[in-house]
Parts: sequence; C-alpha cells; structure tokens
Amino acid sequence: QLQLVESGGGLVQPGGSLRLSCAASGFTLDRYAIGWFRQAPGKEREGVSCISIKNGRTNYADSVKGRFTMSRENDKNTVALQMNSLKPEDTAVYYCAAVRTIIPSPFACGRVMDYWGKGTLVTVSS
Repeated sequence: QLQLVESGGGLVQPGGSLRLSCAASGFTLDRYAIGWFRQAPGKEREGVSCISIKNGRTNYADSVKGRFTMSRENDKNTVALQMNSLKPEDTAVYYCAAVRTIIPSPFACGRVMDYWGKGTLVTVSS
C-alpha cells in the first residue's frame, strides 16, 4: 500500500522549534518531489516547501524562508521539515505530499499531487 505518514507535530511556544517527518512506504521517493503544505483553521491550504529528491534542491514560501529547512533522508525514505523561530501564524495542520517528476524540480509541488498524508497538527501558542 502506497502511503505517506507525517509525524512530529505538537504544541510549541512562539520562538520554539519542531521537526516534522514524512515517511513513505510502498514506494521509493527518488523519482518524486515532496512538498509540505499546511492548512490553518478557516483558511485555504497553502504550500510551504518543496524538495526534489533526485537533486536535493528546495523551494520555500516567502512566509517561511530563513526559518524552515527541508531535507531528505534517502536511506530512510523520509523527508524532514525543520521549523525554527515558530510564530503563532504557523499554527496549522501540516501535510506532506508526493508528485512524480520526469525532470527533477523543487517547483513541481502544487495543488495536484499524487499522494497525500493525513497530516499532523502544529500549534504555536504561549
């Protein structure tokens, strides 16, 4: 069964850090781009970051640049999202998703993805 499973969410104070993981099973990530998306209460889902597994190149939304870092752990078939300097406005359910790519690109992530995880909740509050 092909699936993505997120972990690492939780409650953190403003200015704190969290590390999210996205583990793939049933397929290998090497021919995919992986994206992190988030959806806050009452808001539309938005893209946070994207990584090309083949070449490791990344792309970030302006709202998280300099604070979030996405990385691949190929031997574990896992992608991580390190989130630092968290703000209350980062509170959301975070989803990872995978899209098959012919040409490796960190700009491949968008609304149409091949696989989605079920999400993990991140709450930034004092």
